[in-house]
Amino acid sequence: STFTHETRHIGKLTSRDSVRVESSGMGLRLSQKFVFLLFLSGLVTLCFGALFFLPDSVRLKRIFLSKTESQPVTKVAGGEALEDMTLSRSKTDSASKDEKVTSSSNQGANTDTSFDYNKFKKCLLKPPLGIEHGKPSDPQTLQRREKVKEMMKFAWDNYKSFAWGRNELRPLTRNGHIGNMFGGLRGASIVDSLDTLYIMGLMDEYNDAKEWVETSLDLNSNGEASLFEVNIRYVGGLLSAYYLTGEEMFKRKVMVLGEKLLPAFNTPTGIPRGVINLGSGTSWSWGWASAGSSILAEFGTLHLEFVHLSELSNNDIYTEKVMNIRKLLNKIEKPHGLYPNFLSPVSGNWVQHHVSIGGLGDSFYEYLIKSYLMSDKTDEEAKKMYYSALEAIEANLVQKSPGGLTYMAEWRGGILDHKMGHLACFSGGMVVIGADDGAPEKRQHYLDLAAEITHTCHESYSRSATKLGPEAFRFDGGAEATATRLSDRYYILRPEVIESYMYMWRLTHDPKYREWGWEAVEALEQHCRVEAGFSGIRDVYAQTVSHDNMQQSFFLSETLKYLYLLFSDDDLLPLEDWVFNTEAHPLPVVRKSFSLQKQVK
Repeated sequence: STFTHETRHIGKLTSRDSVRVESSGMGLRLSQKFVFLLFLSGLVTLCFGALFFLPDSVRLKRIFLSKTESQPVTKVAGGEALEDMTLSRSKTDSASKDEKVTSSSNQGANTDTSFDYNKFKKCLLKPPLGIEHGKPSDPQTLQRREKVKEMMKFAWDNYKSFAWGRNELRPLTRNGHIGNMFGGLRGASIVDSLDTLYIMGLMDEYNDAKEWVETSLDLNSNGEASLFEVNIRYVGGLLSAYYLTGEEMFKRKVMVLGEKLLPAFNTPTGIPRGVINLGSGTSWSWGWASAGSSILAEFGTLHLEFVHLSELSNNDIYTEKVMNIRKLLNKIEKPHGLYPNFLSPVSGNWVQHHVSIGGLGDSFYEYLIKSYLMSDKTDEEAKKMYYSALEAIEANLVQKSPGGLTYMAEWRGGILDHKMGHLACFSGGMVVIGADDGAPEKRQHYLDLAAEITHTCHESYSRSATKLGPEAFRFDGGAEATATRLSDRYYILRPEVIESYMYMWRLTHDPKYREWGWEAVEALEQHCRVEAGFSGIRDVYAQTVSHDNMQQSFFLSETLKYLYLLFSDDDLLPLEDWVFNTEAHPLPVVRKSFSLQKQVK
């Protein structure tokens, strides 16, 4: 719980010149005594109040503030406590201020425990980067992997040259883009790229990124941020960088940032609102969200990162927040077993019955099965919720086109909209990673369903002039797997189709997925590569492309990482040890020994 200090206004006392203090055997007259006492009380009040504004008054404030208003602390390495900086809110603070460490026993922090990175590494079944960094023995596959690595270096070098420290690169105009999603945070492409650079062995580039995070990532921003985007990109990026490298600086940074997200959960239901001011802690819902509701894909896409925030901080508050969300979703009635996209954070009721496996809904379902896998398959509640949801999706949304293509339609109060978004194409990968853990008799069925969905998404690519897929494609009016509306024809370097290729390759080793991935590489090179980076395009069906002038941070974090993994051996980030968050940041499986490693040595 974040405390925002209210300035206390202290009025000045002024005495009239005519007041005289006379002494007599009886002392001061009553009226004079009153004025004198009033003056003394004002002086005491003034002195006492000044304590709250002295530069080093944090401990004094702790003495006098109530327990519910006391300053939250987060455990960091060595059992010390990290100050949340919400008391000062000063944007002039140095970038390193967010890492100021001070010892405190506030909130009963146990100073005898800390996260032991070396013990954590012993919990992994295999080395994270494989025996030879996942180097494939097949020369053609190796050549393709090297091409993807070159694309990453090209994208990174241009970002560094023209947009360093900004959130994303505008490659046509050769400048940076900040945007309004991250609440004043900067360097989204840097934080998103840390693990990709490290995995690819681009160590000079990784070290430049690490140095920027250490010296220039200022977490004392005071802007309006998307809880979802900050969580999946910044929290996820810093967590994976820490787990892969053991650099304590990443852990310190992510602990500060995680605490700044907690006030979003201060709602009557505990369902967080979608937008939060990282400085003041105030939060609200998106203006476009129906009736002030929260979005399923946003509040449902916190679990993986928040569980790891609890692991690293030894503070259960993060896990409690996301488990409370799950508790409410379990309790509420679901139409036909489906989860609508809009939920009121005030009443805890669905706001409208729109269901989508694409935008607004997508990663909620992904995080159910991944929560189960990340728990070392002990989170039975997540498993039950996932397979129940998948059953409802199959019964109500999965359709077969006249041409034999399997797709996931959208559901609007019982009426099907025969449209599938590019975002929904992650679901091929989602279904295949969960195929082994459902009912044994359904294993082959899930493998087939995953393959059919991935095939449909590949068709959305192959049926365009550029061999890149549109933002959304339809299955009505004679159209199949094509965008019929001009507004759906764009491609913004999205990763979801390639993500499914990677998972399908890992779990089936069917060579067609590598071939499909290479088709995507060739299309990206031909149509999206420009002189100073990569750009999305406005119409995938146009022979002459028009670029949108944006190199999205997720292109470096997801699209290129999934392509690199597709052309690598399976021992590079093995799925037995790692679960990817929805921004493709690898997070380790939490085994029992993983949690026990925090015990006193």
